[in-house]
Amino acid sequence: MAINLQKGQTIDLRKNDRGESVYDLSKVTIGLGWDVRKQGGFFGKLFSKEAEYDLDAVAFLLDGNGKVANLGKTVQTNEGRQIALYQGDVVFFNSMQHPSGNIWLTGDNRTGAGDGDDEQIIVKLDQLDESYQKILFLVTIYQGKQNNQHFGMIENAFIRAVDAKGKEITKYSLSGDASMNGKCAMVFAEAYRHNGDWKFRAIGEPHQTDNFIEILKQYSYSN
Repeated sequence: MAINLQKGQTIDLRKNDRGESVYDLSKVTIGLGWDVRKQGGFFGKLFSKEAEYDLDAVAFLLDGNGKVANLGKTVQTNEGRQIALYQGDVVFFNSMQHPSGNIWLTGDNRTGAGDGDDEQIIVKLDQLDESYQKILFLVTIYQGKQNNQHFGMIENAFIRAVDAKGKEITKYSLSGDASMNGKCAMVFAEAYRHNGDWKFRAIGEPHQTDNFIEILKQYSYSN
């Protein structure tokens, strides 16, 4: 049976609620889901079917110092657009697969419509190089400040971990309230190594920025 986490709670990803090692971590799916709170008046119009409310899942791969060691490179697209952080230790919408091939983002859902996961990050935890000691999972609202969109308008948000056999290991649910008004990013959870295995901790830390680069600065050696 999956363990429902509270903010700040930590569990062993391989073990169930009885302490038995039952989960297969050869491939773990980190699923994120969310719904836009239905509101009348101005906000009802703002979040009509035509409105986009784009949440992006991001993963930082951290070394033993809690830092992102490889910030990737800047490349130019065929359209002439510059993309930074490409193929580094940050997995996001412009660099969806880590160079190791052991962690990747499946795609972008721009509405949050439907049940289940809206975005997924797949991690082969058992194959991840030892140099990576922690993975931080966060979500940002694309152009949230520009569009006056924030986590106070989100409900039924969650992050969950599912093992290679499709068994849900754990879930952390979070719905927006007044304390999250104006917050456009959320450090949701982290997976980290501990005594040769992997732990998972619910964080639920909101940030005002809608740009994950601002959060990345805290985890960069250049900071």
